[in-house]
Amino acid sequence: MTFRLGLTGSIGMGKSTTAKLFAEEGCAVWDADAAVHRLYSRGGAAVDPIAEAFPDTVAEGAVDRARLRRIIAEDPEALKRIEAIVHPLVAEDRAGFIAAQDAEVTVLDIPLLYETGCPDAFDAVAVVTVAPAVQRARVLARGTMSEAEFETILARQVPDADKRARADYVIETDTMDHARAQVRAILAKIRKGLTDA
Repeated sequence: MTFRLGLTGSIGMGKSTTAKLFAEEGCAVWDADAAVHRLYSRGGAAVDPIAEAFPDTVAEGAVDRARLRRIIAEDPEALKRIEAIVHPLVAEDRAGFIAAQDAEVTVLDIPLLYETGCPDAFDAVAVVTVAPAVQRARVLARGTMSEAEFETILARQVPDADKRARADYVIETDTMDHARAQVRAILAKIRKGLTDA
């Protein structure tokens, strides 16, 4: 049975980069965002139920995420309806990935791990963090969202301090070398626990 490590963190904290560091250390990595992308793509399991609930959001057999975002912006209740459709499908995708693993440690990269109420599904949870000014600079440097959009996303997420307080491990992503050292230390501890068990 693979050790299930949940990996989470607020937007711009360096979670995707940290997930890659875990992969470099031999962990299997499942990405919730990639799962949603698969579910929304042509032939994906979310396409028909989303089309039924929001007919204007599907084009050429796939969910148009830009249209979905517009609907969410216009109707706050829409997000709850979308989540009710998508979250069970994502959980099913995750369970299938875990069941297929023979890696000693499987890392489950889930941006909204605490927001979706599933921390109990893991053997441990690691949270990535960085100073708020660095977080803001990283997000705005991407050029994909305005400061107002960033603030809106941040307001929907569990505060960083709360995530850190609830996590088994905290990874500070101030530099790549520091993050890599922390990833290696966490894995050494997990692997020692597995051999001692």
